[in-house]
Amino acid sequence: MNYSLKDKLARYIDAGFPIIYLNTFEEDKVDLIIKEVSCGKEIYEWNETNGYIDFETKTPMIEDCTLEMMLDQLKPQEMLDRKIILLKDVNAYLDNPKIVSKIKGVARMINQGVDTTIVIISNILVVPKELEKFITILEMDYLSSDEIKQIILDFIQENGLDAVKDSLVDEFAVAFKGLTEFEIYNLLALSYADDGELTRRDLRLIFDQKQQMIKKAGILEMIPLKETIDDIGGLENLKGWFIRKAKVYKNMNKAKQYGVDMPKGVLIAGVPGCGKSLNAKAAANLFEVPLLRLDMGRLMGKYVGESEGNLRNAIALAEAISPCVLWIDELEKAFAGIGGDGGGAEVTTRLFGNFLTWMQEKDSPTFVVATANDITKLPPELLRKGRFDEIFYVGLPSESEREKIFQIHINKRRPQDLKSIRISELVVKTKGFSGAEIEGVIKDAVETAFADDKKCVQTQDVINAINNTHSLSEIMKDALEKMSKEYENRKFKNASK
Repeated sequence: MNYSLKDKLARYIDAGFPIIYLNTFEEDKVDLIIKEVSCGKEIYEWNETNGYIDFETKTPMIEDCTLEMMLDQLKPQEMLDRKIILLKDVNAYLDNPKIVSKIKGVARMINQGVDTTIVIISNILVVPKELEKFITILEMDYLSSDEIKQIILDFIQENGLDAVKDSLVDEFAVAFKGLTEFEIYNLLALSYADDGELTRRDLRLIFDQKQQMIKKAGILEMIPLKETIDDIGGLENLKGWFIRKAKVYKNMNKAKQYGVDMPKGVLIAGVPGCGKSLNAKAAANLFEVPLLRLDMGRLMGKYVGESEGNLRNAIALAEAISPCVLWIDELEKAFAGIGGDGGGAEVTTRLFGNFLTWMQEKDSPTFVVATANDITKLPPELLRKGRFDEIFYVGLPSESEREKIFQIHINKRRPQDLKSIRISELVVKTKGFSGAEIEGVIKDAVETAFADDKKCVQTQDVINAINNTHSLSEIMKDALEKMSKEYENRKFKNASK
């Protein structure tokens, strides 16, 4: 059963949970929820700005009252009975042994039967080892589509914008997915302040601002969509698979009624520089949904439970924004050290377990595109059937694929020279080159021709660039051959025909 934050908070307070840590910056919203679930209990509030204040009026109760002073006042049991202690933005104090000890003392009294709950509110998650057993972490629920729509309608009514059509409200509601009420209201106000209207032109502004907001969170990044499926040279099996999935994705309700399962995602493994990341970008464009990149390296935190909390937040945000493509690059680096000794390995193992569970059970339209350079470093559990819809292997491009890659990159930069350049000659000379290396060759040839004041790029210019390039297949010949055999032995589907 899915409980709302209000329901969870009420149940945990009623059950006598000593410390509830609300990981959010929406303090006003939390105040309303706490007031509703307090059931007549007195609420003591302390925050970094004003110290010990009256919860209702927000006026100081005691002048210059530090957190330590407030906690000292709560030592007598009669001071604690039927109370909620609300601590805001105290994350910086949770490194202080004295403060941690005093909070732990109150938590012990609660465990012994005192009817009190400590509620910590902060958008920075800090769980000291000493308080780990006492703390329960809760996250603010993301707004539903109906809630977002109501915020927009309220804003329209407040500002007398009756000309805004329902279809535009729906578009705004989709654009605002994953944002808080505070952020949505600010963006609506910014759009309105620009020209006194809400129009489709404002969607661009909203998207740009949303990119910034997500980027500031530090774990997910919203990637602009420029690449299309036509920018991929070769890999016809993988492209065909994406096209089929896109049909399901764009007609999800019909597909479900027909009996089609919700698409989970794909793992694309293989040689660096052969189009794995490009496919993630092209897939989002093909599906006509946002592309979010998850930086697994930035999940790791120094406090107990912080890394797992970061992963939960990232997944929750992706699901709130969904339908979307969630791109996880170089997956093998994210889960290196699983099963090893030490605290870091334990955290990685827990993260891996959480990720596996989500992949197995997820029912949101969050399509995962994971890429890996070395599949041998991935835990075998990740490769089991049911985690991903399919696993593809991307190798070095064939002759026909190299021809297409040359055509794409010459046409992108010098379409006027495409017919005069002898691509068949270039294809022969680039055996063992990756797609990225071929792109690099064209970039170098175009730049050199420009620097030499040439009117056009000629075949010889490209050949000179090829001769100055040492391909990955030269440098890592043995490793690439071993990798290729590994993929064949595991029966992964070849991305190329």
